[in-house]
Amino acid sequence: MTKSIAVFGTGPRVGQAIARRYGKEGYEVVLVARRPEPLEALARELAVEGVTAHAVTGDLDQADAVPALAGRIRERIGDPAVLYYGPAPADLAFVPAAALTPQLLQERLPITLYTLMALVSQFLPTMVERGDGAVLTAQGAAAVEGRPYMSGWPPLLAAQRNYLQSLAGEVAGQGVYVGMLYIGARILGTPFEAGYQRRLAEGDPMPDLPAADPAELADVLWDMHSARNRQETLHG
Repeated sequence: MTKSIAVFGTGPRVGQAIARRYGKEGYEVVLVARRPEPLEALARELAVEGVTAHAVTGDLDQADAVPALAGRIRERIGDPAVLYYGPAPADLAFVPAAALTPQLLQERLPITLYTLMALVSQFLPTMVERGDGAVLTAQGAAAVEGRPYMSGWPPLLAAQRNYLQSLAGEVAGQGVYVGMLYIGARILGTPFEAGYQRRLAEGDPMPDLPAADPAELADVLWDMHSARNRQETLHG
């Protein structure tokens, strides 16, 4: 039976690289994001590369819409063998910790935590029933260790990490792998990279970060999943 992966947050670079990497390994791919045009274009590109890919639009800021989204995915591939979750808020601007507000955190909670939990609730039972499956994520390393002037979203990513760590311990004995990749690098070609360069040019205080290629990051996550010998990797 052909295995399948649902890539939630098939945005520029990492999500697309994950889709390509798993497609290369023979996985049928469902591409999920808010805007249909980029998804359909990527699905066509993957088809040329011999990958079966489906574009399914969904607003991952709306946790209440997850059951309907899961239904559309099941119409295409059934329950996926792998769930990858890597969306980012539309407003990804980092703020100093001293300027962080409860409202800013509340605005970013659904896409960071609520929707992920709802998707796991939808698809984990079938993974457990099969005795095989994976829940994967790739996020910024600020989830692991706070950095000056880079608060805002990272405190919520730390909460997401805590949830996934607990989940990993609960399902490991049932054949389900939970893998977390934390990226301490500037991902080439992303809006964060553009903003980082702009703020450096403006003289803002910014951490010294190495650069990472999205395909390289996809390889790391695939290796983690294949080996299942570690739950977390800090890259960069």
